[in-house]
Formats: sequence, structure tokens, C-alpha cells
Amino acid sequence: MIAILGAAGKVGYSTAGVLREAGVPVRAILRDPSKAGRLTATGCDVAFADLQDARALAAAISGAERVQVILPANPRAEDIKGDMRRSIESIAEALEEARPALVLAISDYGAHLGEGFAMPSMFHIFEQRLRQLDMHRIFLRSAEHMEGWGRVAPAAIATGILPSFHDPVEKRIPNVSAQDVGRIAADLLLRPDIEMREQIIHAEGPRRYSASDVAAALSELSGRTITARALPRSQWREILGRMVSASAADLLTELYDVHSKGGLIDVEPNARDVRYGTTELINALRPIVAVR
Repeated sequence: MIAILGAAGKVGYSTAGVLREAGVPVRAILRDPSKAGRLTATGCDVAFADLQDARALAAAISGAERVQVILPANPRAEDIKGDMRRSIESIAEALEEARPALVLAISDYGAHLGEGFAMPSMFHIFEQRLRQLDMHRIFLRSAEHMEGWGRVAPAAIATGILPSFHDPVEKRIPNVSAQDVGRIAADLLLRPDIEMREQIIHAEGPRRYSASDVAAALSELSGRTITARALPRSQWREILGRMVSASAADLLTELYDVHSKGGLIDVEPNARDVRYGTTELINALRPIVAVR
């Protein structure tokens, strides 16, 4: 059996779907019972546990041979870094108690950079903590999710302007569909390299995209002209503060500062394994535009 932590999310649900299609028993671990329906409909066993309740997580994982874990960031947390650190420790303690043979952790591009690099640094801490566990591990480092542009797509379609924290807007960066990350994860869980104690794998889409590429895709899907426009650095903190907590706004401001330096949040130098999804940007955005 394979257990999926956060199975109701885009990545986890995609992984669970591929595994069930392959006939593999899946235990979907959720926090919210209202999200269980579509998973039980695919034949998943469902267990409930809060991410920061190590005892409940261990019980939910118990009996699984392989486990996929994910580290979500709560954008409303008063102390987002502290909240993520608590989640990291809870996940590690649960895995130590349940002792699966293999853990696959959804990580982040740039996790190799170490401390001082905003969000990638939190995933560096995540990976370092999981390295203390006596089990095989796979770190699947995901590029930025294409679906993240869905947060600003409605405003872009309404105004004709796509606001971007990436500057210049023509700069192409690694992107990937969350569904492709889930599919790649499922393949690794089904066919792990059991000879290797640790694997580091990067996942990105079939090509890299810029904010201008996003604007062009939204233009095609919506039937109106949309232009990408870089937001002034002086406005980042204020704009982010309207959408997330103060600590999350600080962390995201740091993140886009790192992006602005160029080339840092990328595949680790000398990485041997990069997997490429098949979903093009326009197809990742299509469902977002269709529900308007």
C-alpha cells in the first residue's frame, strides 16, 4: 500500500489517480473530511489527520510500504516559517514512528541552495530533516506550478493587464503543471530505484515560460489582448500584504528578490535526473479560464 499525505491537493490527487489506475492500494490522508468523496470514489482508503499532529499522522501512515509527503505553506499563518518548521517536525516524527520503507517528498527547485533563499530554504530544511530518517527517500523537486497563475488570471482577463512579480516579463523560468508532478511522483513510487538510498529528481514542464507567455496564453483562451506588466519592487510588499499574512508577504518578497537575481532557483548543478511533464502552459490554464 502507498499512503499519500495531502491527497486532496492537485499533486496528491494526481498521484493517487495514477496509482489507482495501476491497481495499487492507496490510503489518502486528509485533514478535511468534506474532501474525501472523490477519493473514495476512485477506491482509495481514506484516513484523517492534521499535518501537525504527529501521532495521528503516524497512525494514518501505519502499514504503508511507501509514503508521499508534501509540505504546504499556509498563507494566513502569522509566522509562516515557524508554521512550516512545525509541520516538518511533525511529518518527520510520524515517519520515524510508522517506518515505511520509502518516503517520497515533494520538494522545491532551489532546495539545494541552503539557508537565506526564502521558500527554497524551507524545503532545504525539510530535506535535511528527512535525511535523518533510516529509510530510502526520494526528493522530487518541483518547478513553479503553472496553475499558480490562476490567482491573477481573472483580474488579467478583466483589465487586459497581467501583473507579474517576475521582472523582466520576458524571462523564462522553470514551470510545471501540478498534475504532471503527481504523475511523475506516481511513476517513481511504482518503480523506485531500490539500489539508491537517496534520489534527487527535478520536475518541470515541456518548456520554460515567462510572464509574457502566460499573458499570450490567457489572450488566446479569453479572446482578448492581455499584456504582462512587471510590478515595481517598491509595491511588492504592499500588494502581497493584501492577499496573505504579513510573514507570508515577507517570505514571498524575499522569494521574488531571489528570482530577480536570476538563475538561482533552478536545477541543482550536476543534477543527473530531470523529468519533463507533457502539459503545456495553455492547457494548464484552460480549466481556470473555463470556470470564469
